[in-house]
Amino acid sequence: MPLIVGAQSAVAPLGYSIDNSCMFDKESDDYLSRTFGSGGDLLKWTYSCWVKRNNTLLSNHQLIGGGYFTDIKFRVNDMHFGEYDGGYVGEIITDRIFRDTSAWYHFVFVWDSHNAAAGNRMRIYCNGVEETSFSGDVEPPLDQASKMNTAAAHTIASNRNEGGTADCDVYLADCIFIDGEAYAASDFGEFSEDSPSIWVPKDPSDLTMTGTSFWLDFANSADLGNDVSGNSNDWTSNNIDATNQATDTPTNNFCTMDPVATTSAIGNTITFSEGSNLITNTSSGAWQPAVGTMAANAGKWYAEFKVTAVGSGTKYAIIDVNQYNERVNFADTSRAYSYEYNAGAAVNNSNWTDYWGDTFTTGDIIGIAMDLDNMKLYFSKAGVWQDSGDPTSGATGTGTHTYFGGASNSANAAGVDWYAFAANFHNNSVTGANFGGCPGFAITSGNADGNGYGNFEYAVPSGYYAMCTKNLGEFGG
Repeated sequence: MPLIVGAQSAVAPLGYSIDNSCMFDKESDDYLSRTFGSGGDLLKWTYSCWVKRNNTLLSNHQLIGGGYFTDIKFRVNDMHFGEYDGGYVGEIITDRIFRDTSAWYHFVFVWDSHNAAAGNRMRIYCNGVEETSFSGDVEPPLDQASKMNTAAAHTIASNRNEGGTADCDVYLADCIFIDGEAYAASDFGEFSEDSPSIWVPKDPSDLTMTGTSFWLDFANSADLGNDVSGNSNDWTSNNIDATNQATDTPTNNFCTMDPVATTSAIGNTITFSEGSNLITNTSSGAWQPAVGTMAANAGKWYAEFKVTAVGSGTKYAIIDVNQYNERVNFADTSRAYSYEYNAGAAVNNSNWTDYWGDTFTTGDIIGIAMDLDNMKLYFSKAGVWQDSGDPTSGATGTGTHTYFGGASNSANAAGVDWYAFAANFHNNSVTGANFGGCPGFAITSGNADGNGYGNFEYAVPSGYYAMCTKNLGEFGG
C-alpha cells in the first residue's frame, strides 16, 4: 500500500464524492458571513463539516460562530464548543488535540437543549466517534436558547460574529447546518467497507433541510457562499474569490507543505499561508526547509514550485526531493539524502550530492518529475526540461538527475519513501508550492494529470500524476 500520511484519507473512488473545498487563509482575512433573517430553532440544531487544518496550530481557530455568541473552535490544546450568555452556560472541551495537517477531519456538533438527558444536550463527533472525555463540561440548562440560529451575525472561519478579528487557516468541505434536527455522525458519514478504520462521507441530500438550514458544497467558484440546500440561505464571501476553491477534499486528499514537520533544531522560521502552499522564510540567515505531507516509494509524480520572492544573499532557494527520515527530523542527516535544483552557490553538505539546472529567479516555476519506478529525476524551468530531459524515457533516463537512483547510494534502496521538498535561504524568500489541489501561486493556464486530477501551470508529463490519495492508492507502491 502507498504511504499516505494522515489518519482519515479516502484512498479509492467512493459512492459519494466531494469534489470541492474552500481554502481559508488567515493572512488574507478570508471568511464567510450571514445574518439569519428571523432566525430558526434555538433549542435544536446540527452542524457538520469536513476540515483540513493548515498553519498557526498554536492559536484559536473558530470554525463557525453565531450571535454573541455560540462558538465552535480549535484551541491550542483542544476542541471547544461553547454557548455564552454573560458566561458559558454550556461548554464542552475535548481532552485531545487535533493537529494533523495532512488529513481531513469530520466533525458533527449537536445542540439539543430540550433533551431530557443533560449529557446529550451538547455533543461532538469526530470521524464517526462521539467525544466523551472532556477537560471541561458545563451542561446547559433544559431549554437553554442558543445564540446560533438567531437573527444575528454568523461567521464561518472567523470569530467576527462576537466582535473579534481572528480568522483561521483551514480547508472546509460540505459545511451543513440543519435547523431543528439533532443528527448523529452516521447521518453524514460511514466507515469504509474496504478500509474499516477510514471514515468517509455519505450523500446528505436525503436529510431534512428546512428553515435556516444550509449546505455549502463550494462547487460554484464564482459564489463560494452558495447554499445548495434549496433554502437560498447564501453566505457572503469576504476576501474570497475563485482562487479559494480547491479540489483537495475528503474523498481526494492532496499533498500540501507541512507546518508540523518543521523543527526548531535548525532554527526554523518558515511561515505558511495559502493553504500551507506558500512558504516564507523570515530568518536572516539559516537554511529553512519545508516538506510535503505525502510520500511515495513507487509510481511517477509531478509537482511545481514558484519562486515568488528572492531574499537577501546568494543562496535563496532550493527545489528538491528528499528521503523520508528528513521529514521526521531535519537535524538528523545521517540518512537524509536530497537531490536538488539549486538557484545559488552549491551548499557544502556531504549528503547533498548534486546541484544543477539553469539559474532561476523571481517568477520562475520549477517542475519536478519524480520517476520512482525507474529511480529517475527530472527538473523543468518554465515548462522546459533541463539538460534536454525526457521524463517519459523510462529506464533510459534521458537528461535525468545524475546521481538519483545510483546503485552506490544506499538511500535509493527499494522501499525508500521520497517527498517533494522546498527550502528557502535568507530573509523574506518566498516559494509557492503546487501539488495540484490548491496552488500556492496564481495559475494562468490549467493542466490536469492523466487521471484528470490537479491544476498545474504546465503540462504534466505522460504517465506522471499529482500526489493525491486517489493516485497514491493506484500507483504509490
